[in-house]
Amino acid sequence: MVRDGIAADRLVARLAEHAEIGATPDGGVCRLALSDADRAGRDRLVAWMHELGLTVQVDRIGNVFGTRAGSEPGAAPVMTGSHLDTVATGGRYDGVYGVMAALEAVRRLDELAVTTRRPIVVAAFTNEEGVRYQPDMMGSLVHAGGLALPDALDTVGIDGTRLGDELVRIGYAGDLAVGAIRPHAFVELHIEQGPVLEAEGLAIGAVADLQGISWQEITVEGQSNHAGTTPMRLRRDAGAAAAEIVVFVRELALRFGEPQVATVGRLRLHPDLINVIPARATLTVDLRHTDEAKLQQAEAELAAFLERLAAERGLTVKSRRLARFEPVVFDQRLVRTIEAAAAARGYGVRRMTSGAGHDAQMMARIGPAAMIFVPSAGGLSHNPREHTPAEQLAQGANVLLDVLRRLAG
Repeated sequence: MVRDGIAADRLVARLAEHAEIGATPDGGVCRLALSDADRAGRDRLVAWMHELGLTVQVDRIGNVFGTRAGSEPGAAPVMTGSHLDTVATGGRYDGVYGVMAALEAVRRLDELAVTTRRPIVVAAFTNEEGVRYQPDMMGSLVHAGGLALPDALDTVGIDGTRLGDELVRIGYAGDLAVGAIRPHAFVELHIEQGPVLEAEGLAIGAVADLQGISWQEITVEGQSNHAGTTPMRLRRDAGAAAAEIVVFVRELALRFGEPQVATVGRLRLHPDLINVIPARATLTVDLRHTDEAKLQQAEAELAAFLERLAAERGLTVKSRRLARFEPVVFDQRLVRTIEAAAAARGYGVRRMTSGAGHDAQMMARIGPAAMIFVPSAGGLSHNPREHTPAEQLAQGANVLLDVLRRLAG
């Protein structure tokens, strides 16, 4: 089994071809969920699934499933995959690598004439990034029963569109009931999106747990006024308050120490004019920690700071939750299976924590789940320069192949 690896050139070629869909001038990819580019990416995937003889199904939230039959009727399938959507300034590996490697694993099983006892399902989940529609990991969350389908379909995006309407528009409002496919296990292959594996010279990360995520949108209401005639002591400056929040969030994370991280990723001022004191500031705060109690403590400290800031500055400060997911501990037997598969091929491997959210996080709610990481050059992701060398892409796909063979019998 160790010698029967996938062909790196075919995997790289598949990734390169798919990266042409939504390609940006700087070498990146922009395929926001349910956009025309996302539709084209889905169409390409479905065509490739049919070429491999997979049975293709689309559920009512738009998740795409391609099934390779097993020899045992009624056996729960082994599922693998990830997502096709990207951030606006994305690269060619985040998400799509896990889907394309799964296709190559299926093709290699066919070439080796391997019949598995359990079916193998290749999945591409809807709206993992959560850029156009929130929350992120939406398709897998709905699949796992964590978000009601009607609520997901009624989600309004940052461009004012309704998710359910866009699903219909691009032709991916499927008829399969959400959650209909209940996997025996779920394995997701992904680039690390961080610097650890590269720094340590290792090929494979066996992801044992995943940070909890807290997203919120904060709106600060002050009063716009003339920038030249209003004394500093009499201002109700929403922009200055937003700056204080940004500094507080950074200092909170530094004070808590690793693995606490905190980010203000979006900040907008109104009326956004050079000579007018901002009347309103809208910003997002992303808090993450592997410990649920610590994450709750960070949220509480931020809430208390916002309350003090409003009182001291004469402002109105409101917070709206965008997404909230507790930390996840993956199935330890499955993590050990990944470690053993990597070791059998002679690949350096270590256990790791994922700082990013992934579909495996949601699938862990309904069955054993774990993740396989490969290095990201320079630790870059969500960036057009995102890159992983072909050899390392193939190594991750080989581990996935071996794990699928073991799990599917």
